[in-house]
Amino acid sequence: MQVLLPIHIAAGGLAIVLGAVALIVKKGGTTHRRSGLLFVYAMLVMGFSASIMGFLKNSINDTNVFVGFMTAYFVGTALTAVRPVSPWTRRIDAVALTGIVGLALGTIVSGVKAFNTPGPSPGGVPFRTIGVMSFVLATVMTLAAIGDVRILRSGMPRGGRRLARHLWRMCFALFIAAGSFFSIRERVAKILPEPFTSGPMRALPILLLFGAMFYWLWRVRRRAFAALERRGPHHPYPSSPDPSLPPSPGEEGKPKSRQSLRFLPWGGGAPLPVRGGSKSRRVTHQTFSFVGSTSLNSRVLGRPSPRMRKVNS
Repeated sequence: MQVLLPIHIAAGGLAIVLGAVALIVKKGGTTHRRSGLLFVYAMLVMGFSASIMGFLKNSINDTNVFVGFMTAYFVGTALTAVRPVSPWTRRIDAVALTGIVGLALGTIVSGVKAFNTPGPSPGGVPFRTIGVMSFVLATVMTLAAIGDVRILRSGMPRGGRRLARHLWRMCFALFIAAGSFFSIRERVAKILPEPFTSGPMRALPILLLFGAMFYWLWRVRRRAFAALERRGPHHPYPSSPDPSLPPSPGEEGKPKSRQSLRFLPWGGGAPLPVRGGSKSRRVTHQTFSFVGSTSLNSRVLGRPSPRMRKVNS
């Protein structure tokens, strides 16, 4: 356990720094992707090392065991949200759902026991406060499990909802790392100067974190609604060329069914035939949907790049 403690501390500190960098830099850029991936690795090391130390120190019922696996769950499912859908990602989501349901039930049981225990804990925190926090965590995990069930039944959402799933899970994992450090004054005093050890200063990073999370969730939601307004309630994706659009150069003599199909600023609708190489393939609204930031990875948003504004039928 003496070997794991420095690893746990180093991984936690690195995760806080990398998480802050991922929140600040341009979303979808190289720095964002690399810092986010390193953040996932650091959080996994921090979580599993905490679980192992808690198990060796007390037992499987130690709080650090639950928190470590919960951290791994949130960063793991946040990562699969922005990865291409595959059987491997679906297996990860299924295993994660099983684990988070068990963690939620265990947290509820421990919360009931703590709430009914009078007096303070060995750490000085009242048991009832610990019970209330356990209920809050159990609620968050239950909501996350409901989202996982929806993903397994209906598939990974596109556009804004997919980004929101990635965003809030990453931010909640960062909250676990930052909260475990800034909540204890003695830990902060070992790293930061005396003015930063006061209660308001230790609460400021947590408030900034949730402020950034809600800001980006609002931006994702706003752009989603803006895309729907452009699309209209019954605006299908064109399965044939739009007659109101002029033909592309060199296609004036072609029949309408052979003229270029142009991407419009909305998702959804009928499949679009696309010729690629020697074989034809079908592209649907699930491949190219419109919402979110132009700088985000096109595999997540599916927004066509300027080179793909025009697709030959």
